[in-house]
Parts: sequence; C-alpha cells; structure tokens
Amino acid sequence: MTTALICAMPMELAPLVKKLGLKRVSKQRAAGERVVALYTGMGTDLATKSTEALFADFPNIERVVVFGITGAVDDDTAIGQLIVPEKVRNSETGEDFTPHDANGHTPKGVMWTTNVITPAEELPPLLAQGVVSLDMETAAIAKCCEVRGVPWSVFRTISDRATDNSITDEVFKLAKQDGSPNWGNVAKFFLTKPYKIPAMMKLMQGARLATDRAADAAIAAFRHSGVA
Repeated sequence: MTTALICAMPMELAPLVKKLGLKRVSKQRAAGERVVALYTGMGTDLATKSTEALFADFPNIERVVVFGITGAVDDDTAIGQLIVPEKVRNSETGEDFTPHDANGHTPKGVMWTTNVITPAEELPPLLAQGVVSLDMETAAIAKCCEVRGVPWSVFRTISDRATDNSITDEVFKLAKQDGSPNWGNVAKFFLTKPYKIPAMMKLMQGARLATDRAADAAIAAFRHSGVA
C-alpha cells in the first residue's frame, strides 16, 4: 500500500521529511518506501491542482493522510492540540466530506475549508454549525480522493486562534501562495511595524509546535496500517 501524506506549506512538510528520513524528489515532493509526501500550496485551487497531479504521477496511491496546521474558532482550544474532525466542509460549495480513519482518536466537529481570512465577528455562526477549526485545503483534497474511491483522513493541529485576529490579510501575505516566505513583504512588515514583532514571534512559536505535532500525527496514521 502506498500512502500519500499531504500538507499545504513547506514548513509543514519539513519536519515530516526529517522524521521519516524521506528523500526530496522535487520542490514539492519527497518519497520513501511505500510513501510519498507533498505540499500543495495554499487554498483550494492549488490543493486540487497539486493533488490531481500527484494521483496522475502515482496511480498506485491507496490512501491519503492530510496533515498540517489549522486555526481554532474559540479561545479554549490549546495551541498544538490535534484536531480530528467528523466532517470537513467546503465553505464555497457546502459539500461535506467524511474522513475514513481517525487512527484511534474520537472525531469531533466540523473542519471548515475556506479561501478567505475569517474575522472574529464571523465566528459565532460557524460555532453554531459545530465548526471546530479553519483550514484552506482539506475539502479540496478530500474531493480528489472521493472521486477516485481512495480512503483519506485528516490530522491537523492548532497553530493560532481566529478569535484574536492574529491572521490578517497583511500577515497572510507574508507567505507566497505556494507557502514559501514572501521576503519582500516580510521585510516591509517588520520595518514599518516593529511593534508587532512580539506577536509575530508568538505566532511563529505556535506554528512550529503545531507543525511538529501534525507531522507526528501523520506519521502515526501512516504506521497504523503496518506499512512503515
């Protein structure tokens, strides 16, 4: 069985590649025995495009594990907490997707896949729908899997909270669409807003913790089948 481990950004892929000892085979991909790992870039369009290309190049993929970071929709969920949802919902189409394996975890709530930054004032209606976290790719990857009948699961960890508006459009643009740093925007941001350095350091610490734990969860799911 070949398993695909899919995330959105290079920073999410890096700890997994190191922990599994995978070999880089392209800018976005790494591979090992019976496993291929990929970062897609951010948003549903790139997630769809990159996942479709992966299936075309590796037609023997029999299982997909989506991993990486996700944003909390409340003040109570801890940074670094693992999110294993019951459903993943595409905010644009309303489509729901059900993960196939929770790897021993108890699934809870809805993961909301959206292409826009969600301000704090828009969170109450999502909470009322049972949404537990926000991401930008999972529903698109799930759909690619579903049309092929490939089982998929998702294990994402909390890196930030939408309630504090820490991820604004300006902060989001510190990365390029492929997830790599936009150094020009980074330099401009810190030169013009040095007072935001402490908050950004805290955000980056949360992201590092979350990406490391997400990698661990993905590896555990990969090994659960006995293929590693």
